[in-house]
Amino acid sequence: MKSKKTMKIEDECYAPFFNKTPLSIERGQGVYVWDEEGKRYIDFTAGWGVTSIGHGSTVIARALAEQSAKIIHNPDSGLTYAPSRAKLLSLMKEVLPEGLTRVFFTNSGAESIDAVIKLARKASGKLNIVSADKSFHGRTLSGVSATGQAAHRDKYRPLVPHHIHVPYDDVEALASVLDDDVAAFIVEPIQGEGGVRVPRPDYLERVSELCHGHGVYLIVDEVQTGFFRTGPVFASSGKNIRPDFLAMAKGIAGGFPFGAFAMTEEAAKKLAKGDHGGTFCGNPLGCAVASAVITHMLENDISRNVEGVGSFIRGRLEKLRWKYPPLIAEVRGKGLLIGMEVSSPELAQSIKEFCLEQGLLVNLTQGTVIRIFPALTITESEAEEGTALLEKAVKGACTVVTARETLPASRRFMPLNYG
Repeated sequence: MKSKKTMKIEDECYAPFFNKTPLSIERGQGVYVWDEEGKRYIDFTAGWGVTSIGHGSTVIARALAEQSAKIIHNPDSGLTYAPSRAKLLSLMKEVLPEGLTRVFFTNSGAESIDAVIKLARKASGKLNIVSADKSFHGRTLSGVSATGQAAHRDKYRPLVPHHIHVPYDDVEALASVLDDDVAAFIVEPIQGEGGVRVPRPDYLERVSELCHGHGVYLIVDEVQTGFFRTGPVFASSGKNIRPDFLAMAKGIAGGFPFGAFAMTEEAAKKLAKGDHGGTFCGNPLGCAVASAVITHMLENDISRNVEGVGSFIRGRLEKLRWKYPPLIAEVRGKGLLIGMEVSSPELAQSIKEFCLEQGLLVNLTQGTVIRIFPALTITESEAEEGTALLEKAVKGACTVVTARETLPASRRFMPLNYG
């Protein structure tokens, strides 16, 4: 089998940072992918929320071909102007929340987060960064230090100092730490890696008012929620929320490595030439792809599709929850960022394995949350096909877990035959 050769090479040579899924994907189209042996799977992960307009997109292929035939990377890098960058900046001006007038392009979400934390400290002249428990802000040392999950943070020493963590969705807890040395509060509108945790409807508005009342910058981390993932362009769009900095990546370029951050004019005026940069930041190729992806989503009213299909999937999962209480504890999310929390890590892992057998790829986070975030272009019929497979997987996994619970304690954790 071709897949075995691929997996053997990766297992021997690739850095050992992932618990790999025993699957070698060769190609994709829309929400479907095929392994090297030709078996088809439905992808409910979108490469961790990245392939926003689906796999094998002709929109992206065309942008890559046309721009790469012109120029990929500018001479003298970002010190020269680029029409593709100017085009993307004009487009960002249309879609960003009001007040965010200055944009810089990066290569990833982690890089965007690292930059805005650094720049908020520089612009404010203060040291402390406040973030929320269960938050996730990337893999750089600065992002790790801001992350509110001990498992992702505490094994790296020494961490960057001057980070404070408070409970998520708790305005009073935030207010209690906003002293004169707090530079910024960084927050996700919905915690994705934290288990698809959705705050109360007025949380971000109250946080915004509180931060500005204390002279503290508000950093909104929309790396996962941005670019229509929850319905609107940004989860913080159209509300009484005034971010000073906003970080974004993932769906911005549909799978091409790209990111960005935006800031207000007031914050930008406190920064100087040389305060930030990057060799590949705002490269013409990435800008051309991002422009094509965002334009495609706007022209095809992707927001309407996200809200409609997202509601359909949540409805199917709610029916599943009522069918299997108390094994399925909760269904939550917004748009096409959905979490189904189950009763134990064992059950969650079993559901994931059954899904793989059925031909469905799902993501597992926080041990007990099945996270569903497919391409934003997914149709209702494709969603119905995928959720039907998920229902079969849940039925199989619940049967296995229930059977195991009836065994004597000495045999309870022995593997059972899933066949």
